[in-house]
Amino acid sequence: MSPLSGEQCLATILKHDTKTTSYKIALLRAINDVVLLYPDISGQDVAVPLTRLAELWVAYYWPFADARAPIYQGGRAVRGEEGGVRSDVGFRPALTQLRLVWEEVVQLSPQPADGFFLLTEMRTPRRRATYPMALQQAYQQTVSAMVKALQMPIKYAGPGEWAVFAKPKGYNQLFGTVPLPGTQPTDSCVIIPASLWEAFQRLSLYVEALCLHEWALFTEQVRQEREVGRGLVYSLLTARPDNRRPLSWERNQVDILLHEKVVFTCPWTLKRLTKPQDYDLDHLLPLAVYPVNELWNLLPVDRTFNQQVKRDKVPDAGRLAAAEPWLAAAYGTYLKAPALQRAVREDAALRFAGLGEVDFAAELANRTVRFIDAVAVARYVRRF
Repeated sequence: MSPLSGEQCLATILKHDTKTTSYKIALLRAINDVVLLYPDISGQDVAVPLTRLAELWVAYYWPFADARAPIYQGGRAVRGEEGGVRSDVGFRPALTQLRLVWEEVVQLSPQPADGFFLLTEMRTPRRRATYPMALQQAYQQTVSAMVKALQMPIKYAGPGEWAVFAKPKGYNQLFGTVPLPGTQPTDSCVIIPASLWEAFQRLSLYVEALCLHEWALFTEQVRQEREVGRGLVYSLLTARPDNRRPLSWERNQVDILLHEKVVFTCPWTLKRLTKPQDYDLDHLLPLAVYPVNELWNLLPVDRTFNQQVKRDKVPDAGRLAAAEPWLAAAYGTYLKAPALQRAVREDAALRFAGLGEVDFAAELANRTVRFIDAVAVARYVRRF
């Protein structure tokens, strides 16, 4: 592996050669997003399962895989004697089929950010289980195809082979690394050196901007079947989802608690919430910043304040700190309902490692506050 500094590695991945596909840009963006979503990790080499990067690729490449109007991500080679045109990227057939299955299932107008929404649905077991097996299988086939494609940009990230990253291995074959929460022993992982991980933490917003710029320029230069300008590509790459499906299960569970005379307190206004019409189920970290439908990120809040003040903003550091005990109280209430207890523990394990049993609610509130603040700082999110 390369002895280059983190910043030099970033420059090497993006700039050292002429790209024939957008794979390297997508790899860099995916690692950047993973670092953003796990700000607690630092000081060690990190083992990142290839499936976690591939899931992000589903979201990135989704708007380019519309069967009616594909946007190519590389040259399309003509096959030999058998004729026909080879796909620009190896996973296009699988991703295109996934989009078709998704549109048949949800029966809503297609949106370029649907891949991000689908990613969050498939990452949450209770929500994934609500979809038909055909969609789950199409998703898994696409992720598998993208894991295979990821091998190339990882191998050739720098000059020569394995110059920046070591060859991926199962986590049970790696030593001296910290895994992402939820990593299984047999997961094939790429090691992100500590220096590179910390460079992403320092430069997250700039890496994101550079990836989007380079990706838009690259795609504009690829031969397409229609005019595709960098402005269109940029808008597709930056699209963020709305709630394509209502949070019916989560809201029903909260409503049940309210009918049983349980009271929630809005962490922002301290208003007591006693009736279903009093509250919105708010994304603490807004969907517009990053789509996370895990239960720890969903809390009852004052409906009027949420719709008129908070909206897509994040509380400032002082308001977040003041809200921490109220988040802990809400999580403690979740723990009293069997279904919500299972869900919040399961969802928290996807994001935060090492949560204790005794003070679970308090620890989760503290980790949540730190997470939201870290993302807001890294991405210069609007705050209130």
